[in-house]
Formats: sequence, C-alpha cells, structure tokens
Amino acid sequence: MLTNKDIDKLMHLFPTKEGVRKIVREELVEIKKSIHDLMLGFDKLASTVDKLLLGYAAISGQISRHERWIKQIAQKAGIALKA
Repeated sequence: MLTNKDIDKLMHLFPTKEGVRKIVREELVEIKKSIHDLMLGFDKLASTVDKLLLGYAAISGQISRHERWIKQIAQKAGIALKA
C-alpha cells in the first residue's frame, strides 16, 4: 500500500496540470513560430515565381515578335526560311 511519503515522491515525478499546460504553451509558441517562418518562406517563393513568370511572358512575347519580323524580312527579301 502507498504511504503519504510515496505519494509525495510520485507527485514530484509527474508534472501537475499547470505544468502540463506550461509545456503545451511553450510547444505551441515554437510551432506557431515555425509555421510563421514557413509562411514567410512560401510568400517569398511565390513572389519569386510570380516575377519569373512575368519575365518569361515578356521574353516569350519578344521572341514571337522577333520571329514575325524575321519572317517579314525574309519574305520581302525573297528568302525561303527552312525549319
């Protein structure tokens, strides 16, 4: 049978309800910080991808325009372009 002395020893081994709450709060703070850092990283990545896509669209338009000009020049010069 357990004595009061044994129960006191056990009480020191296991965290109290408030102790568990404190541990959980500390872990939640760390998890929230990690999530925040991940969200910032995703935002930066999305911004970079958006800029790259915008640049790609500009380059694609420029290439199309150059191809059209080259075909016009070749046609006026009487040159047949091969694929």
